[in-house]
Amino acid sequence: MTYDVLTLGRISVDVYPNDIGVSLADVNTFGKYLGGSATNVAVAAARHGRATGVITKVGDDDFGTFLERELDRYNVDRSQVTRDADLQTPVTFCAILPPDDFPLYFYGRFPMAPDWNINTSDIDLDAVKNAKIFWSTVTGLSREPSRSAQLAAYGARPTSSLTEGQFTILDLDYRPMFWDSVEQAREQVTAALASATVAIGNDTECTVAVGEGTPDEQADRLLDAGVQIAVVKLGPEGVMAKTRTERVVSAPVPVQTANGLGAGDSFGGAFCHGLLSGWPLEQVLDYANAAGAIVASKVACSDAMPTPEEVNDLLAQRGRTVPTSQKDLV
Repeated sequence: MTYDVLTLGRISVDVYPNDIGVSLADVNTFGKYLGGSATNVAVAAARHGRATGVITKVGDDDFGTFLERELDRYNVDRSQVTRDADLQTPVTFCAILPPDDFPLYFYGRFPMAPDWNINTSDIDLDAVKNAKIFWSTVTGLSREPSRSAQLAAYGARPTSSLTEGQFTILDLDYRPMFWDSVEQAREQVTAALASATVAIGNDTECTVAVGEGTPDEQADRLLDAGVQIAVVKLGPEGVMAKTRTERVVSAPVPVQTANGLGAGDSFGGAFCHGLLSGWPLEQVLDYANAAGAIVASKVACSDAMPTPEEVNDLLAQRGRTVPTSQKDLV
């Protein structure tokens, strides 16, 4: 199978409260969802009609079964999802305290989680080589053997330019609890950037990757590190992308925030769709911003990933350009 988007990385059961605006101590009922950044990106891309797959690992337990069923429901290929007989499927709890407080609590991830126990032998390197987009995250670099497996996947990727229709995207997704130090993270990210075509991160994540500075300075350093598109999220000011010849900024798409988690993964899946559709970079960012905004306006993450029709409707409502050309790059 040739994938439009193939992701590698974290998977978990996300347990979100049905009671909004209170601490977990006061929540009475919860909902259960598929989660994990790389997996959510695959779901998001599939919602845009893309042939997607995920490389990850679950525990040999009922929660692993739940996640496999959810991947099937979302039309994400799981032929490279394996089971670990010795580790439990992680569960992630979140409190939902709008408008901007959504703390995460990771259970079953430390000291080791199945998706950190991915080996190179678990990966179909030919599928990685041929995928139009290969998406991975910094989280996978924080432990062995997943670090070596992720680097091996990079080694399978062809050296490509932006005109050849293949992209290796590194999600800078830095979470301090997964690392011993910022210095350790920066060392691993620096090595990974040499294999990436695109890097995506917010201010904190870019600071870990290339040091403090203005968004333009950070984007320039990412370009110097080897990527061809540097995407720096600007928070309430939107998102900026730079290449060696272009700089574009997309303003945020305003919505009422219900849950900020998952918006970045929705952005990522839509960004992949836009790249593969061959749209101008500004339209790619606008479309991805709108997709992220839709998920931010809802409580769930994977269940809330929008279709192109939903994204285009929101763009039209906000007076933004709705992309019309969807000629895939090959």
